[in-house]
Amino acid sequence: MTESRKTEAILQLREMVVKASASSKEGHIPSGLSILDILWVLYDRIMQIDKTKPNDPARDRFVLSKGHGSLGLYAVLIGKGLIPETDIDDFCSFQSKLGGHPDRNKIAWVEASTGSLGHGLPIATGIALGLQIQNIPSRVFTVIGDGECNEGTIWESALLASHHHLDNLCCVVDYNHSTDRALLVGDLVDKFRSFGWNALSVNGHDQEALFQLLSAFPEKKGVPTVLVAETIKGYGVRSIENQAAWHHRSPTTEEMSLLIKEIYENA
Repeated sequence: MTESRKTEAILQLREMVVKASASSKEGHIPSGLSILDILWVLYDRIMQIDKTKPNDPARDRFVLSKGHGSLGLYAVLIGKGLIPETDIDDFCSFQSKLGGHPDRNKIAWVEASTGSLGHGLPIATGIALGLQIQNIPSRVFTVIGDGECNEGTIWESALLASHHHLDNLCCVVDYNHSTDRALLVGDLVDKFRSFGWNALSVNGHDQEALFQLLSAFPEKKGVPTVLVAETIKGYGVRSIENQAAWHHRSPTTEEMSLLIKEIYENA
């Protein structure tokens, strides 16, 4: 895909996130936007999956630990043709497959129902361990938030993954600094390295930098990998970037038009 086509694709996905939240009066726009580049690179260029075989045991797996960023995941799944675009039309309605947090019982490509923070990395670790035991060469990717990194389950899983030499596990931290007001988690690269991980830092909105590091995974045999991705909450929509008031707020019809205009003006 050319640079211009990649740019157009990500702009359309941002617009989809904003529109879905506006029409449903639900969702976390900034959280979905901060992980959009990461998810797009994973599904578009890294993960080995066959969209006709969602239950293929040999395919790569993905777990969205920060489940409130679900709009970003849904947009990417639609963009890659893994779920119908019409599914997002009734986002968060009673009958919808697409809720405020992803549900594995409703979407074939969702490995785990997440939303209670701190659970996704433990689940991904368990999946990776199971694949290792069965000698299945699939890889497991998960995205966690920096806010989750003050949960004990994250570090228990980090210890377990290192102990079992899970080099089939790659964790990406969406470090958008949303937790800074409550608790500073510090240098996450150093922290994960102290737990025995191959830890690297990356600009979470630089798709080429993400691709280079993810395409090298697994880089070290017997060692799990973590990318600490520096991101901006609400990235791509200037007026809501790093604005805490927008964490769980949906735009009015007028605001939606202005936000979509910003998406394309700031490209």
